[in-house]
Amino acid sequence: MDFRDSPEEAAFRSRLRTWIAANNPGLPVSSTDDEYWVRQAEWHTALYDAGFFGLSWPKRFGGHELPSVFDVILDDELAAAGAPPRPSLGYLVQGITTHASEEIQDRFLPGLISGRERWCQGFSEPDAGSDLASLRTTATRDGDDYVLHGHKIWTSYSDVAEWCFLLARTDPDVPKHKGLSAFAVPMHQPGVEQYPLRMINGITKEFGQVVFDGARVAAANMIGKPGEGWRVAMTIVSHEREPGEVGYVARYAKTVKDLEATVRANPDAFRSDQREAVAWAHVQAEMLRLHVRRRLSERLDGLDHGPGGSIDKILMTWVEQTVGAAALSVAGARAVACGDDVALKIYLYSRAQSVMGGTSQIQKNIIATRILGLPVT
Repeated sequence: MDFRDSPEEAAFRSRLRTWIAANNPGLPVSSTDDEYWVRQAEWHTALYDAGFFGLSWPKRFGGHELPSVFDVILDDELAAAGAPPRPSLGYLVQGITTHASEEIQDRFLPGLISGRERWCQGFSEPDAGSDLASLRTTATRDGDDYVLHGHKIWTSYSDVAEWCFLLARTDPDVPKHKGLSAFAVPMHQPGVEQYPLRMINGITKEFGQVVFDGARVAAANMIGKPGEGWRVAMTIVSHEREPGEVGYVARYAKTVKDLEATVRANPDAFRSDQREAVAWAHVQAEMLRLHVRRRLSERLDGLDHGPGGSIDKILMTWVEQTVGAAALSVAGARAVACGDDVALKIYLYSRAQSVMGGTSQIQKNIIATRILGLPVT
């Protein structure tokens, strides 16, 4: 098997590398500073305007219809340069292209892919996280609109989003999985209230709480048919849990690269267990990188991973928490005593990985029942 670039791929890589060298915004690690999240929009549009975003998506929506290997090259070069990973939109694009009407796709995908219209995802609620089907947000039909009431939490980019990919209950009289519908909801309207959500490591711009109190959404903005919200949501979360979709490999590689440079600059200053922690983080990040490559290769062959996304999610959790532990180990007392708290923030953020996007326990249940075929107890 030949893993070398084809002439077309090599030319793309060279052009990309040159562009990154001149345009790398030098942002802090995503889990450590609000600046990263504030400047995500400009990084998104910069990548898109230069022809380096939406590489494998349809041209009719602003993509380039290139093989997925070009996304791999993009992730590789971003990681090698220490640049931010590409924005994570693939799961929303997949949900819309799979379930929405042609009219909805034509209306929303160009702005979503180009970054000119920002989106958030309104799924989780205070009492419906991993048990998503128990959500209580309601959408009640009123003429040509639906009226929304409910409370969403852990809503990424909610404070800057123009649109929300919202999951709400449209039929309370059927089993909970069957009474849900999905909508593209405008965020700038009466009845939408925003509340920032401060995280344990000090980040305030990544997540938010959103209260819908009489906000309205046109019935024509439904994504899929009435009652198909659960199917739409499962399409989204199965792709959301794939590390190749969210740029995590590049993010982990960036942190590991920084740790390796620190240790190599003065190896005698670090204990053997600290050096081993960095080495193990390197192994884990490389394992995930190769796993993602295999997943992308399988997708090129038409394989739908379905519940396999739960395996990917658990692997991401292992890697992020290994990298976080290595960062804290290398920093040592400096993480709390000398104001050098980047490592501590990376570590604290890593602990959330076993909860966000579905808890590790839920992922193990999915693997057991839907992949291994074990009985439900």
